[in-house]
Amino acid sequence: MARLSIDSWIAKQLQQQAPRAKSLVMTVFGDAIAPRGGSVWLGSLIALLEPLGISERLVRTSVYRLVDEGWLEASRSGRRSQYRLSPEGERRFLRAHQRIYANNTARWDGQWLLASLHGTATAAQKSALKKEFRWEGFAPLAPGLFGYPGDKREALTDMLLRTRMSGKVIVLSATDTGLPGARPIEEITADAWPLRDAARTYKKFIARFEELRQLLSLPARADSARAFTLRTLLIHEYRRALLNDPQLPASLVGDDWPGRQAQALCRSLYLALEKDAERHIALTLAQEQDDVPPVAASFTQRFRDR
Repeated sequence: MARLSIDSWIAKQLQQQAPRAKSLVMTVFGDAIAPRGGSVWLGSLIALLEPLGISERLVRTSVYRLVDEGWLEASRSGRRSQYRLSPEGERRFLRAHQRIYANNTARWDGQWLLASLHGTATAAQKSALKKEFRWEGFAPLAPGLFGYPGDKREALTDMLLRTRMSGKVIVLSATDTGLPGARPIEEITADAWPLRDAARTYKKFIARFEELRQLLSLPARADSARAFTLRTLLIHEYRRALLNDPQLPASLVGDDWPGRQAQALCRSLYLALEKDAERHIALTLAQEQDDVPPVAASFTQRFRDR
């Protein structure tokens, strides 16, 4: 009965919110392939994605596009194709890994990082940079001025190189002076960042995966193949929820911020599914390669650094 309930839950998720193929390929690369060396035979990737409703044709189309976009690199051995993360793709995955799996509870020291567009830039460069700013949690404080409450210098350096905007952005560190009569910068939080949208997304995530948590609490647990499917859906939806979350310091979002509950729920489910899911990944990869790399040490602390 438990297995049937889990199957029904999976079918409902895939029917109600079917993941986009390319986005799901990215999730599988980040969660399953990157920890094991970052490369995979196409046949193994197709096998991993098949239970998630992604056809062989969609997998092939998705990886071709990811190669064109610079995320992946392709190589051939006879009639077989292998895909691995490009150097740039690997750097971006590592930054995303920190954001998704780490327990971000550092106290805020009151420092703001400000970035101002300066000099000539194409419309495409400006658009790409603004997209990157949003992903990293920067908010538009004024035309051409973006700010983030915390240290994002490493991410900002990588961002400027990737968008070819080096030398066209002024970066400053600042604090609120507390000048009498001046509006505290903390008061703009609700208007400058899409916190309402992020909160709604988190609440939907909690509702969906709390149902799964209850199913997994039943005596019969999911087998390794189902565990992988469940873990992939979990981390895919959590990654999507994070897209709306600027991950501001706790002092700016309040004690009732639903992102904390969503993170705790994701952590609990991920760790419950991890062992069986990793067994399925190893078995699937072993169908096309003799030596399956173990999970790298740098990835073994996912959701554990508390």
